Amino acid sequence: MENGGVYNSTTEPQAKSPRRPFGCTLRRLRGWRLLSKALQVILSLLALICEEIVEDCVKCGGLYFFEFTSCSAFLLSLLILCVYCTDVYETLGEDKIKIVKFWTVAVIGVFFLLASIVLAVTSSGSVAETAACVFGFLASVAFLAEVTIEFFHSQKQNVNGHSENPGNTQSVTENQPLNKQS
Repeated sequence: MENGGVYNSTTEPQAKSPRRPFGCTLRRLRGWRLLSKALQVILSLLALICEEIVEDCVKCGGLYFFEFTSCSAFLLSLLILCVYCTDVYETLGEDKIKIVKFWTVAVIGVFFLLASIVLAVTSSGSVAETAACVFGFLASVAFLAEVTIEFFHSQKQNVNGHSENPGNTQSVTENQPLNKQS
């Protein structure tokens, strides 16, 4: 057992890939996706800030619902952005991340739109409430636009013959019996 050459290739430590500063990269968010994520975070933060500036309200239920929704939208969109920019993306897996992100963004968009409508109806007309309402509508458009684009993009891939589950085709060699009897 003194032949160390046999085991060297399996026992030597593998070189680790170079670490990125703070483990952050934008390579998974290119083009419109990066712009969409940045808009979602910024607009939901602006809606939250404008809502917090409101000093007094007549019907506060709509304002509280908007506060909860805008704060949740900001934190969840920031979390999604962090997942896409860090190594968590590879850890969890691309398919799982895309499904969870799609449904999360869709729910956020619908609730943000609903909260913006409720705030517009129950608003007392102050400048801060109006600004919060405007940023709320813009943020909900940013969320729902991403969901719409992703939905049509996935439909386009499925129509072009790149379906996720192509099915079992009998002409493929792997599906033929090993011992073909004649």
